[in-house]
Amino acid sequence: MKTKAIAFNTFKEAIKDRILYLLFFFAAACLIFSRILALLTVGDRVKIIADVGLAALSLIGALMAILVGTGLVYKEIDKKTIYTLLVKPIRRRQFILGKFFGMVMTLGVMLFFMTLIFLAVLFLHTFQIDWRLFVAVLLIFIELTLVAAVAILFSSFSTPILSSIFTLAFYLIGHFSWGFETLIEKMPSGLLKFLVQVIYTLLPDLENFNYKTEIVHHLPLPSSAVLLSIVYGIAYTSFILALAVIIFRKRDFL
Repeated sequence: MKTKAIAFNTFKEAIKDRILYLLFFFAAACLIFSRILALLTVGDRVKIIADVGLAALSLIGALMAILVGTGLVYKEIDKKTIYTLLVKPIRRRQFILGKFFGMVMTLGVMLFFMTLIFLAVLFLHTFQIDWRLFVAVLLIFIELTLVAAVAILFSSFSTPILSSIFTLAFYLIGHFSWGFETLIEKMPSGLLKFLVQVIYTLLPDLENFNYKTEIVHHLPLPSSAVLLSIVYGIAYTSFILALAVIIFRKRDFL
């Protein structure tokens, strides 16, 4: 119940953040612009709208998670309200999880409305909806929850600016970590190759949540691969949250 109360208070606080609505309107503009771009481009217009729309949902959603999530814990510390909370019978674990679930609810609401705009734009062009688009949106949501967990992790011990930089770096590395696989294949056997393999294993692979190519181009979409991506996202998010709780427990606010 304490975690639930913190989550709802966090949601009420985060949903009032003006930068959230700025990003939302920017996303809406991108989604509407995708239809105009499709009309001006030679090729399959539906594929262009779907590709641009899904990319906008993923990118703008990640920016929401980064810019809002990185300030959730720091604001409580900066305003000294953390002292009031910690003197109450609230565990630090409950505080971190409450902040996380509050951010997840915020991202869920914003992603829901962005998805409605995206589907409306697509429906006005095709007068039909591909059910596989919902799979793509679900995986984007899983990815955003992971990014939100990372934002809260850095926010638990750093300033919003540094936390934003670290989380953005995490997001970019997660989408380009496939480059390590190519590097490992070209490296000779030895200690250095082993270390690179360890780093590659520990780094997040956010491309596990990217099925835009398969969905946009109507390629096979194995249910086992989708399920594995969901499990991967939940497991990695749980690991990040556990790390955030451990770090936050060790902080001394006195």
